[in-house]
Formats: sequence, C-alpha cells, structure tokens
Amino acid sequence: MVQAREEEQFREGLESRDVIGQAKGIIMSARHVTEEEAFLILSRASQHLNVKLRALAEEVAETGALPGE
Repeated sequence: MVQAREEEQFREGLESRDVIGQAKGIIMSARHVTEEEAFLILSRASQHLNVKLRALAEEVAETGALPGE
C-alpha cells in the first residue's frame, strides 16, 4: 500500500515537472526570457493570483495564455 502511494506521488511529481516545463517554455518564447526568469514569472503570478503553481502552469500549457494576461 505504501509503495503504491509512493509510486503515485512520484508519477504526479513527474507530471507536475513536465507541465511546469511546458509553461516555462511558452513564457520563454513569448517574453524572450531565460528559464529562470520564466519560472519567476510563473511563481510570482501563482502567488499574486493565489493559484497553485501546477494549476497555473496547466492553464498556460493548455491555452498558451500568459500569466496576468
């Protein structure tokens, strides 16, 4: 039971990392910023909008809309 839960958490972590990477790539392309700057934009928008980082990243990845626009 514990192993199955750990595997699920690991899978969710990988999915989060992937979607955050996609969102960073969209931001990098649109705003011509570095990977670090894109993550800062994403994390600051997450805090400002009071939305979890993963949820905001999913929205950016699905819609292509940049945070705060």
